[in-house]
Amino acid sequence: MIISRTPFRISFVGGGTDLESYYSTSDGRVLSTSIDKYIYVCVKRPVDIVENKYRIAWNQLENTDNIDSITHPIVRETLKFLEIEHPIEIVTFADVPAQTGLGSSSAFAVGLLLALYSLSGKMVTKYRLASEAAHIEIERLGRNIGKQDHFAAAYGNLNTFAFHSNGRVTVDPVFYNPEVKRIIQSRLMLFYTAKKRDASEVLKEQAQNTEAKRSVLDAMRDLVDPLRDVLVSSEDPRRFGEILHESWLLKRSLTGSISSSEIDGYYTAAREAGAIGGKLLGAGGGGFLLLYVELEDQAGVREALRPLYQLPFRFDDGGSRITYYDER
Repeated sequence: MIISRTPFRISFVGGGTDLESYYSTSDGRVLSTSIDKYIYVCVKRPVDIVENKYRIAWNQLENTDNIDSITHPIVRETLKFLEIEHPIEIVTFADVPAQTGLGSSSAFAVGLLLALYSLSGKMVTKYRLASEAAHIEIERLGRNIGKQDHFAAAYGNLNTFAFHSNGRVTVDPVFYNPEVKRIIQSRLMLFYTAKKRDASEVLKEQAQNTEAKRSVLDAMRDLVDPLRDVLVSSEDPRRFGEILHESWLLKRSLTGSISSSEIDGYYTAAREAGAIGGKLLGAGGGGFLLLYVELEDQAGVREALRPLYQLPFRFDDGGSRITYYDER
């Protein structure tokens, strides 16, 4: 039995430039971090005496002998991709609900691949994990998503990712100032809007508008270096919140489905209570609202957003990993 643990991520700036509609003509760039909220994937090869060849437990239980009848799309296509034909049991559970802007489906794809490779005794690189997970979701399943989530889940920690027209991805770790990182981590607050959305549907509209909004996407991409400079230097950490605010204003102008009057209301209330800046995570439309708030203003922001659940979190630095291995 194998258990993998894969982190969810927070994308700070550059999101949207990891879509092929953008990077096919201009290099995209994203700065993100993984966090200490995880999806766990347990895989086990049972004895040959089984009632069903495939047993998958997620928010429903599937028992089938036919791989094509598996309803979980990522499980089905991953088993096909790896040509796994022996009986197998797969169980998954997570710290945070899906479709909330933390890259959960991509983290699952990465964690499932890692667990299945480990079950077969194979070691693969983080780059291969991320690339194959992206291939499964984007090419095989036809989802309108970018690649950043797969790479953030596989690598972990703070990184900048560059997306090139030839399909390659460059990974550059952020060599952050530890004290600045500590300060920024203590100023970030995460609130759940209780709104779920299908990222693929939101990003489909954005991809269709890429050419019309290319200058906006360029500006979002160009915020990567200024934000990285805050993390690596002794610059005032408040600048981190200001850049998040600049990025959010740009992002919400991409399509009308990214924000809503309710989300705008939450963001305005937080700013009036002292938040310097922030953004809605993921594709938009719901999920988690990230805010940069000085310590003395956090109680006021918490009160202003009292209807919302605050999710405590810390940065993760390890990426997808195997946490339990038993060859039996």
